[in-house]
Amino acid sequence: MKTKAAVLYELHKPLIIKDVEIPKLRRGQVLAKILRTGICRAQYNEMIGLKGPDPFLPHLLGHEASAIVVKTGAGVKKVKAGDYVALSWIKGSGIEAGGAQYRCGDEIINAGGVTTFSEYSVVSENRVTRISRKLSADVAAIIGCAVVTGAGIVNNTLHLSQGSSIAVFGAGGIGLSVILAAKYRGCSDIIAVDVKEDKLDFAKTLGATHTINIQTTDVLKSIREICKGGVDYAVDASGAKAAMETAFDAIRVGGTLVIAGNLSKDEKISIHPFELIKGKKILGTWGGETVTQRDIPAYVRAYLKGDFPIHKLITHQYRLEQINEAFEVLKRGEAGRIIIKVCDDQP
Repeated sequence: MKTKAAVLYELHKPLIIKDVEIPKLRRGQVLAKILRTGICRAQYNEMIGLKGPDPFLPHLLGHEASAIVVKTGAGVKKVKAGDYVALSWIKGSGIEAGGAQYRCGDEIINAGGVTTFSEYSVVSENRVTRISRKLSADVAAIIGCAVVTGAGIVNNTLHLSQGSSIAVFGAGGIGLSVILAAKYRGCSDIIAVDVKEDKLDFAKTLGATHTINIQTTDVLKSIREICKGGVDYAVDASGAKAAMETAFDAIRVGGTLVIAGNLSKDEKISIHPFELIKGKKILGTWGGETVTQRDIPAYVRAYLKGDFPIHKLITHQYRLEQINEAFEVLKRGEAGRIIIKVCDDQP
């Protein structure tokens, strides 16, 4: 059985659409029919080698999607054929079966424990979460990365309480998800910081109470005018060195900064250690400390009740054949969340 897939052959080059042969399922693997998939900055960073040389080329990409289970390998107990699922790069319960190897003629195409830029995909059981069929394929496609990371930062990493203040640096997928979740938790001051005015305007529609354009405004002065002494919390979702350092300065004594953005492998940030001694804290986050089998169904329930409108994050939609065009839009910073419509089916 073959599947159409977008393959990364070279760094700094567009993905190439090819028909590849699907491997036989090993123990713990699931064959999923991809309905929609999200794309994100982390995938683009991989395409341009931000983390250094890539020893696995050529390989498949993509790490969040809505899908239907087609078949399961030995040992899989979490899902069965016909189940409607969300796929995520975050490991949950179930077997970690490792990557798969597809073939294109004599060529081997590598894949990790989950890939989604294809019509069908072999994934590990622990990257699959069964979800309600009431959730559209479009919305389900964006839950597995930015939403669980952003909402997880709010709910799991920081445990934000009602009335807290937070500054979010970078109004991309993760930052916007933080804003949406912070509004849901009842934060009083939600400050979006970015370089693009249209993204700041979009952040307002999702719950930002204040916006700051870093190119035209003194960020620290503005934040301290809004929240005397600084904000309780800050999140960097920009991946920019200067933004991370400013975000640390923007929190009050006793406040916490969470870094979710990725610098290139050779960059480092600079802070004054005495600020840590006075009580400021810096945390990293791994997917918002998400427990997929607990958190994904909870976000789905909140969405279906109308309390957590994650559909508002979606701004663009493309077909699989247009995936390079979609990445160009992401690269230019012109989107909220972009989804790729792989097939026309709904759950």
